[in-house]
Order: sequence, then structure tokens, then C-alpha cells
Amino acid sequence: MHSKFLASAVITLLLLPRVSVSGQAAEIAARQPNILVLYADDLGYGDLRCYNPSSKIPTPHLDRLAAKGMRFTDGHSSSGICTPSRYALLTGRHHWRDFHDIVDSFDPSVFKSERLTLPEMLRAGGYATAAIGKWHLGWGWDSIRKPDARPRTEGKRPVWGSEAFDWSRRIPDGPLAHGFDRYFGDDVINFPPYCWIEDDRVVVPPDTMLDEAAWKPIKEGDWECRPGPMVSGWDPYQNLPTITERGVDFIRSRKNAAAPFFLYFALPSPHAPIIPNDAFDGKSAAGAFGDFVHETDRCVGLILEALEQTGLADDTIVIFTADNGPEHYAYARDAKFGHWSSAPLRGLKRDIYEGGHRVPFIVKWPGVTSSGRVCDVLVSQIDLMATLAAAIDFALPTDSAEDSHDLLPLLRGETEPVRLSHVHNTVSGRYAIRHGDWLLVDAKDGYSSRRNAAWESRHGYPADDGGAAELYDLKTDLPQKHDLAAAHPEKVAELRALLRDIRDRGHSAPRLRSSR
Repeated sequence: MHSKFLASAVITLLLLPRVSVSGQAAEIAARQPNILVLYADDLGYGDLRCYNPSSKIPTPHLDRLAAKGMRFTDGHSSSGICTPSRYALLTGRHHWRDFHDIVDSFDPSVFKSERLTLPEMLRAGGYATAAIGKWHLGWGWDSIRKPDARPRTEGKRPVWGSEAFDWSRRIPDGPLAHGFDRYFGDDVINFPPYCWIEDDRVVVPPDTMLDEAAWKPIKEGDWECRPGPMVSGWDPYQNLPTITERGVDFIRSRKNAAAPFFLYFALPSPHAPIIPNDAFDGKSAAGAFGDFVHETDRCVGLILEALEQTGLADDTIVIFTADNGPEHYAYARDAKFGHWSSAPLRGLKRDIYEGGHRVPFIVKWPGVTSSGRVCDVLVSQIDLMATLAAAIDFALPTDSAEDSHDLLPLLRGETEPVRLSHVHNTVSGRYAIRHGDWLLVDAKDGYSSRRNAAWESRHGYPADDGGAAELYDLKTDLPQKHDLAAAHPEKVAELRALLRDIRDRGHSAPRLRSSR
């Protein structure tokens, strides 16, 4: 087991809860760029105009970011759902090596204590680190649960009431235990507890239980909120504006700071509940979801505007991406408004078809990326850890970031792929693998959520041939309509062997090929 902070000389700079930089450490840190990761939730590949000119949703701020930076057209999350993708981004490791599912209400942390995370790496390199917004990676809730607490029985599952916890205590094993100096958010917008958490304490203790009837009506779909403790007067419509204000305040606070910053700004939108604020109603031609995406774009614009106003924009790497594809409401949206959130792809959230995990992926790095450049090679959010390690000259230990590839050559304008393969997974036992232009769905089909026959018929998809696997050549068939598995059994066998090798090997990062 390694020490989390074993690396090059940079490692000795700072390991304090609140970063303070002086002397030689200040000189080294001053040469490093700030890093801002903007992470959307359930945003489709086809929702942004810069990816889909036919999108019925105005996204001017993200379109402008793409015009000033590099837009990757083949960028992927590790999973088709929330928690696993976030884990992979923050560790440089495929989630399926450790788990598959999301963290449920009051579940423990998914991070092992010895696992090096991206914020830990950056903090060791002299960065002030902060997470704002959605966490969804678990906390040590058991530590603040009262010894005599018993769950209530509501519906199919036991539910903890507000009386079950000692809300005055610190909540361990959250963001602050895994590399972040500061945290502000409500953990998950549709999971309890419904309250703000700052660092490792609730701001106002929950004193009642979830009551959706007390809220303004939802604007599309269902609330999808799980029962549990809530603060009286909680208003989910204020979630996005509140965390955006906090993000702007954080950036303004770094204007004259000696240390560079890393801000992981995890938006709760456009994940359900779909609740655009009234000022954004009707701003898109794709219903309330489109309005919510438009509001999300505006919130991103306010964060980027703060960078400009503080003079930090030229010294900040900005990365925008999303955790997975859009939710199943996309089928009804396509039928009603003619807007397909995954366009031009097949698949939605949870699916191992491309639409489940191919997501917007934009990087703006002043002095490194060229304005308006488009990169069509395969990349992954898992690659951010090795890329940023290279950016700050951090030597990753061999038992860290096992699947992370360094994208710096691509960001600098080179065109040779640095990643040839990528394994896709949401549900245990169901995998797909990309290798070059080939996609093998190593299952009867790539759906993990729900199939929609009307959508398939409307978009010209053939009936399922009943085969044990599906094979697509994405160079000629990006929508994944023409299954070639029967015609190319040798390619199916080749990709299955590669999939087994990557899974069994325990790593796929190029730097580890000669060290193990």
C-alpha cells in the first residue's frame, strides 16, 4: 500500500487542511494553472448547440467556451450513471474494477482510504481545492446516527427520520476526507438529507421529513425524490442558483491568492427533478428540460464570467463535461418536440450504447489549446488525472490512476490517438468495448434502462436479430443501426479477448505496461 502522497519533489509542498503557500512552494505553485472542472448531470451529447446544430436548446455560454477551447467529439464517462462516473473522474480508474451502482441515501463512501484522488494529488502540488454542488460519493453517516435510532417503515424500504441523527456532529469520510479543503452542497438534489452541507457539517439541521406537496409544482416528469429528513422550507428550485452563487464567490476569493486553485463544480442539472426557474420558462423549444439546460448554461456562464472579471481566465484550465447521457424522458421529448438529447447517437442514461456515456467534453487551456479546435479521437474523463499530473509534473504512483491516459499531446494539437480502447459498463455483467472505430456490445443489446420501440421505428432502427452480441463500425455507422456481429465473428472474438484482457489485467494506463 502506498502513501497517498508519494510522488516527485512536488509532493512535499503542502499537505495541510487549508492550503498556505510560502517560499519555494509559492514559487512552484505560482507556475501552475488554476483548474476548473464543470460537471453536468444527465446532459445529452446532442443537447448543446456546439455538438448538435439542430438542438432546440440555446447554449450560448458553452458554445462560446467550445469556440475558445478544444471540443472533443468522442469523449466518454466511465459509466452510464452518476456515482461510478464521478469516482472514475476523481481517481483515474475504471469504476467497474471496484463497484457498479450508485451510492444510495445515507450510504458510506466509495473511496478506500489508500486510494489517491485527483484533489489529493493537486493539493499535494500546492493547490487550494474545493468541491461545490453534487457529491454523491458517500459519507460516514453511521458516525452521526444515534445508537438507538430505528428506521421508519415507509413504502418498500426503511427510511431514516430526522430524529435518527445527531446533526450537531461532523460528518466524516466526505469530500474533506478525500482531498478537498472545502465543500458546499446538498450532496444529491433528490436524496436526503434535504439541507445544505458546508465542509463536513449541516448548515441548518433537518427538522421534518420530505414533503413534495409543499414545493412549487414540478415542470416535467416526476420529482424522483427519495424520502428522508428535510429542513423546513427547503426549496429545490434554489439549488442551482445557490451553488452558482457559491461558485462565483469562491472564484472571486482566489483573485489575489498565492496558491492556484482546483474547483470541482458539480451541477445538479439537468438531472431530475426538472425544475428550471421561472425566468427560464419557454427559453428553449424543447420543453422544461430544454429550459433547464438553458439555465444550466447560464449558470456556467456566470462562473466563467467571474473568471474573466477577476483576471484569472488566462491562468485557468476549464474543463466541461457530464457524468452520463440523458434520462428516459428524452424519448417523450423527441416525440413531442423533435429534440433528441443523444443526437446523433443511440442510447440514454444507463445504456452501454454510445448515447449512455458519450458526452460533451470541452477543454480550454490558454496557451495550450487552440481556439475552436475539434478533436475526433477517443478520450475519457478517466484521463483527466494523468493529464493534470503531467501538467503539474506529478509522478503518479503505480497503484494510482490505473486507467488514466495523458491527453497533453492532443491538447497541444497532435492528432495521434493516446487511447485506443475504452470499456463501457453500467450494470454488473454487461460490458461494451470501444477499440478504434469498432464498438462491441458484449450483450444481447445495449439497453440497460428501457427500450422504446416507437423511437426505434421513427428513427429507422431494424428489429433485434436475437444475437448474443452486437458489433458496430462507428466510422460509417455512428447511430449504431447496422449490427455486423454475424458478418464479422472474428472481430467479435478479437474484441471479447481484448475486453477480458483489460478487465483481468487490472490496469490499462500506458505508463503501467512496463512497470508491472
